[in-house]
Amino acid sequence: MCTGDWVRHAPFQVGIQRIEAFFSGEAYAPHRHDTYSIGYTIVGVQSFDYRGTRLDSTPGRVIVLHPDEIHNGEAGTEQGFHYRMIYIEPSMIREALCRPASALPFVRDAVLDDPRLLKIVHSALSEMDAVMEPIALDGITAHLTDSLLANDASTIGSARNLIDTRAVGLAREYLQANICRTVASRELELVTGQDRYELARQFRTAYGTSPYRYLTMRRLDKVRFDIARGLTLADAAINAGFSDQAHMTRRFKANFGLSPGSWQRLVRSSA
Repeated sequence: MCTGDWVRHAPFQVGIQRIEAFFSGEAYAPHRHDTYSIGYTIVGVQSFDYRGTRLDSTPGRVIVLHPDEIHNGEAGTEQGFHYRMIYIEPSMIREALCRPASALPFVRDAVLDDPRLLKIVHSALSEMDAVMEPIALDGITAHLTDSLLANDASTIGSARNLIDTRAVGLAREYLQANICRTVASRELELVTGQDRYELARQFRTAYGTSPYRYLTMRRLDKVRFDIARGLTLADAAINAGFSDQAHMTRRFKANFGLSPGSWQRLVRSSA
């Protein structure tokens, strides 16, 4: 990571994050998000490994990464690359499906030539300094969901087993409300009325990740925003419910592909 690299973060919003960044070399070590990652390259070649394949994104194309899929990132040329990306929680996509389903849309091609989807992503990322108004966010989510479905051939005429959307929704809301403390399996059983093992299966099917990983990622999201607003790494760790800074650092590196110290320098460079 070079000193000229930077990351710019849009204002915090529940369920969706937006970033703009520039990297001249290696950007991220292998990591995985519990969100859909959808974006586009503005300048340069954005290279990454994903599902066993080396891929290159260039201007005019769209990147779509499924939740919980490992990937990395680096510049494909000496020019570096400039890009924008949306990270949208699977729960929002699920709500926008407006029909029972057991699996989230999966787009097999991570780099797409889809002008319609590119237009939607451009719109969502056009005003990085502003909070998206609720009606605008609803529209973007609906359009993104439709585009994901259009690019997932498995959704056409497929038979899907129903899931208990009420139970998994209650579990997600409870985890979201208790990110700064340890949540016991028994608590989720009492909240949802489901056996812990069945809940774990259905939660992954509904949201693309496990309940524990969902809780961890919400803590790490809080850490990122707290660091961006000026908290020390130690304070950000404790503020998000981690036992100490070292614990937070290990989780941060594993899930975002860079250390919290590197993130701190990147957001300061963009200011």
